[in-house]
Amino acid sequence: MMRVAWNIARRELRGGLRGFWVFLACLALGVGAIAAIGSIRSAIDAGLEREGATLLGGDAELRFTYRNATDEERAFIDDFASEVSEVYDFRSMAVAGTGGEDAERAITQVKAVDSAYPLVGELRLDPAMPLADALAGTDDLPGGVMEPILADRLGLAIGDTFRLGVQDFVLSAHITREPDGFGGNFGFGPRSLVRTSDLANAELLGPGTLYEVNYRLLLPDSDLDAAREEALEGLESAGVRWRDSRNAAPQVRRVIDRVSSFLVLVGLAGLAVGGVGVSAAVRTYLDGKTNVIATLKTLGAQSRTIFTVYLMQIGVLTGLGLAVGLTLGALVPFIVAPLVADQLPVSLQISLSPSALAEAAIYGALTALIFTLWPLARTEHVRAATIFRGAAEATQSWPRLPYLVVIAMLVVALVLISAAFAAAPRLAYATAGGVLGALVVLALAAIGVRALARRLARSRALRGRTALRMAMGAISNPREGAGAVILSLGLGLTVLAAVGQIDHNLRNAIATDLPDRAPSYFFLDIQNAQLDGFLGRLAEDPDVEDVQTAPMLRGVVTALNGIPANAHPNSGHWVLRGDRGVSYSAALPDSATLTAGEWWAEDYSGPPLISFAQEEADELGLTLGDTVTVNVLGREITATIASLREVDFSTGGIGFVMVMSPMPISAAPHTHIATVYAAEAAEGAILRDLSNMFPNVTAIRVREAAERVTEALSTMATATSYAALATLLTGFVVLIGAAAAGERARVFEAAVMKTLGASRRAILTSFALRSALMGAAAGIVALGAGALASWAVMRFVMESPYRFEPYSALGIIAGGVIATLVAGLLFAMRPLSARPASILRAQD
Repeated sequence: MMRVAWNIARRELRGGLRGFWVFLACLALGVGAIAAIGSIRSAIDAGLEREGATLLGGDAELRFTYRNATDEERAFIDDFASEVSEVYDFRSMAVAGTGGEDAERAITQVKAVDSAYPLVGELRLDPAMPLADALAGTDDLPGGVMEPILADRLGLAIGDTFRLGVQDFVLSAHITREPDGFGGNFGFGPRSLVRTSDLANAELLGPGTLYEVNYRLLLPDSDLDAAREEALEGLESAGVRWRDSRNAAPQVRRVIDRVSSFLVLVGLAGLAVGGVGVSAAVRTYLDGKTNVIATLKTLGAQSRTIFTVYLMQIGVLTGLGLAVGLTLGALVPFIVAPLVADQLPVSLQISLSPSALAEAAIYGALTALIFTLWPLARTEHVRAATIFRGAAEATQSWPRLPYLVVIAMLVVALVLISAAFAAAPRLAYATAGGVLGALVVLALAAIGVRALARRLARSRALRGRTALRMAMGAISNPREGAGAVILSLGLGLTVLAAVGQIDHNLRNAIATDLPDRAPSYFFLDIQNAQLDGFLGRLAEDPDVEDVQTAPMLRGVVTALNGIPANAHPNSGHWVLRGDRGVSYSAALPDSATLTAGEWWAEDYSGPPLISFAQEEADELGLTLGDTVTVNVLGREITATIASLREVDFSTGGIGFVMVMSPMPISAAPHTHIATVYAAEAAEGAILRDLSNMFPNVTAIRVREAAERVTEALSTMATATSYAALATLLTGFVVLIGAAAAGERARVFEAAVMKTLGASRRAILTSFALRSALMGAAAGIVALGAGALASWAVMRFVMESPYRFEPYSALGIIAGGVIATLVAGLLFAMRPLSARPASILRAQD
């Protein structure tokens, strides 16, 4: 049977690929997009692995939180490594000018280095010079270098003076490339770089100041696992964290993985759109083969033989489409790489990525199989008698249950595989659910649109409006392709509508909601002796609405219930990944709301107790009575959870996951943080006065920090929009295919209409109306689905209010109308120019 089926399939394929260019284009576009994204991601991963030592600044790094190594610890480190570089990293305010009203101030991420820096890589400066010469400065002042954007913000030219704390520096050069700039933590400001010894009198690194010290190491042994074990054993209980060149830039890798995974999932939505086109192309092809199928059955062919014949044909064409798509996916990264190279932390060396190509091929093959099984399964409903009745198309019956079960299993397999490949499986499941839900909604909408069009075509209200009535009648016809149009175009427009609504709501939240909810400034590193003066300046200002302060330490969670944090089942949770803010309070803060347990007495002096954030406790599996071990300044403190609290980080105010009873940590060196709520007009004076009074205090303007987050989110929204546009391109190909498939029917329709006296204008108007109405229907349905999706994201993910944005909504609907109108009119010329006599004679 297989040999007979192949012989028949091979002979039919000799007729060429006519009618299958939409099939090939849809499959190639979807597979090519996914393969290209995967290839670029693989190139970035390879670059991170290849240049790991440069990104990290050494073979490995030992990070101390808010202290440097003791003499004993430093001696161990020096013996352990062949070369060591000590790097301080902290936030501060850079000031240009005399300090009066004419002074310019900006937050900067300061890196203080020793003479060994950088151990690996090259720091590039403009004008070009060795780093040692740039930091040597002049006879009077030490030198410093900074990023050009910071110098521009402060109005500094090379040779000008700026201040960090109470220490003046001369700007020697601009930083054009920082070798380890992508391996550190998120910075609130551009980089400044100075010599550590020159900060001795700057009054910036006092007790309790928020900073970290990184010891970059060159190791004599290449066995990083053994080195890590030896280092952590030698520095046990020091609260030190280890990082090596295998994971030099975890934040970069995390962002790249998540963004690329999200884009691949959007690409899968595009592949689903292409699947609609694939299904339509197969259905149209099989409709044209009805007579062949009926003939084969008359000659004794079994249904499974016929099914196998066309499955083999589709398999060959799927292989061709995959080959074209994989070729595109392999070539596009070579074109894109030069355009994005300057925005990446590593050099891109694009090469063929077998894993990325295999992933795209699997997605493409499964999608093609899912969307072709349905029309293929209906071939068994074609009866031999149809050849004698002159039937022109296959039956519209549903496939039998076994086929439906196989299709459902393939859909489940596709979802599970996409989750397995994705860096964020939950995102994969959510996206798959959204795509399937959108397809169901759009399919139901297509049925509803056809039913409504059929009803309107027969209504009295359209009598005398010939063009509109003919358009409604055509839309109600299953052969017109309204379902394919609404499904393919609607899914692409749904993605674009959701992205547009989310982007608008995020921007609106920053521009409108933030001033009413968030403080003006967030102040760090307020020393204990400075707190009264700090609060005094704010108390005398009538424009200050509210001031909140809290003691602030930083600690690393090292164990939960005695289980080491790195071995805990939730070790990837953000609370366990780095150092976290820790505060203490004798009394329950006014803004705190307990959800479980009780606060300790104000004079409590027993074993350490801790109040933990409810949401984070639930995520970590913690409850009352559990223990949390935190390393604070090298000291391990194990506290029992006495209460759980609601903590809302979205307001920008003070919020701590962990608040301890005072006894264990109040005596440790620490500083205070403060949030200041003030009128916008007074913000400049507050910053100027407080920075002059307390040069060591760092001020973070909440509005600017939020704008930086918005920029990052907008960049992701832009990338997603491009992916959505690629989905729309696939949808437009489907529209072209649907229009091409219906051209023959329109030729006959136009001939009949001309015979009955219709003018070319009336016929063209009818064609245009049906296209525009189907596009409008797709746009309206997509807008509803996109608005629902964006509401869900804002409500449950962003936890922010949602407002419908009408302008992008109108654009979505207009886009649907224009796309279908263009596709329909492209194939309207032949029907309009055809002669009725020749067309009608051919029907005999």
